[in-house]
Amino acid sequence: MYEKLQEVENRYDELTERLNDPSIVSDQQDFQRVAKAHSDLTGLVSKWREYKDTRKQLADTENMLHEKLDDELHDLAQMEFDELKGKIENIEQELRVMLLPKDPNDEKSVIVEVRAGTGGEEAALFVGDLLKIYTRYAERRNWKTDLLSSDPTGIGGYKEAIMEIKGRGAYSALKFEGGVHRVQRVPATESSGRIHTSAATVAVMPEAEDVDVHINKDDLEIDTFRSSSAGGQNVQKNETAIRITHRPSGIVVSCQDERSQLQNKERAMTMLRARLLEREIQTQHEAESQTRRLMVGSGDRSEKIRTYNFPQGRVTDHRINFTAYRMDAIMDGDIQEIIDRLNSADQAEKLQSAVV
Repeated sequence: MYEKLQEVENRYDELTERLNDPSIVSDQQDFQRVAKAHSDLTGLVSKWREYKDTRKQLADTENMLHEKLDDELHDLAQMEFDELKGKIENIEQELRVMLLPKDPNDEKSVIVEVRAGTGGEEAALFVGDLLKIYTRYAERRNWKTDLLSSDPTGIGGYKEAIMEIKGRGAYSALKFEGGVHRVQRVPATESSGRIHTSAATVAVMPEAEDVDVHINKDDLEIDTFRSSSAGGQNVQKNETAIRITHRPSGIVVSCQDERSQLQNKERAMTMLRARLLEREIQTQHEAESQTRRLMVGSGDRSEKIRTYNFPQGRVTDHRINFTAYRMDAIMDGDIQEIIDRLNSADQAEKLQSAVV
């Protein structure tokens, strides 16, 4: 690990020299590439240098302990030695985590797809609740949200809804939200006060650019139809809604929320690219799972990952056996603690696999 870290520092110094060379500004593309590479290594190199400085302090303190000191100075030196040893252990752990392979999609924006599962109208209402959670969470992070497509029900819920969350690191934060979310509560439509269990399925896909996924236009079948409301009434006389079928994969996407055919087509293509990239990611995960058990889940949409129990005021994530009794705050988008714990569990699993 230490040889690799020293190589990284050497590379960082080379990039620093290049950035300080006035001639680099003549090629803006090269300048941006070097600046990004330099920025990507800054945190790791800073932590490595902190580690080396701390090791030097530890060595100096150890030498002091071998000298003839009075009892008070010896105790102080011993205390400092113990503190520095603990600090070094913590820094080493941080460095191991920082050296783990990065998910190339972590910095991307995301497409979040939520569908009602078992539970009828109550499940559709829960889809609306989950949309609110992710919308409020995005607001806390100063990310932008946009509802790309929706199929609303008559009482305020959704059979399905697809939203875009634009912000750096959105995929890194939300990628473990994929799976079945279960809710246990007394539905608003229930007169007898019985607790019902309903479910909704969440899929989180990194937003793909043209460079991420190549789509051959000849592989697309594009149909137009009239947009319709939840009640089935036509809200547009023109055929502005778009349905796109990607023949090689069989993936079908549709969008009717916008007033123009062009806008609906652009949104549908955004969803199609995201689903094709998601398929590639799932294929990679299946290959990885042969050598590494994913502690926080495979991302499979059929996997039950979390339960929201309203009578008990608790939210439980089953993958990490974590329960929070902050129902109101979580339903208002305060999910950072859960996200942090899921990422920590994933890092711990990766570290264990790296050691093995």
